[in-house]
Amino acid sequence: MPARDNFHSLMRIGPVQIGTHRDRNGRITHAAVCTADRCGWSADYSSQTAAQLAARTHRCRVA
Repeated sequence: MPARDNFHSLMRIGPVQIGTHRDRNGRITHAAVCTADRCGWSADYSSQTAAQLAARTHRCRVA
């Protein structure tokens, strides 16, 4: 059975998209993902403020 897509409260800052979801342990986490081609950067944060800061300071290294 495929995993369900449970992201909500989606937000975009530049090429980075932030979404809120529950992790394996049931805690609410915030994922920041760069949507630029060939970048591949993503990270999970415990607060939305931290995810927004990471999105604002992210610089793609793809040339």
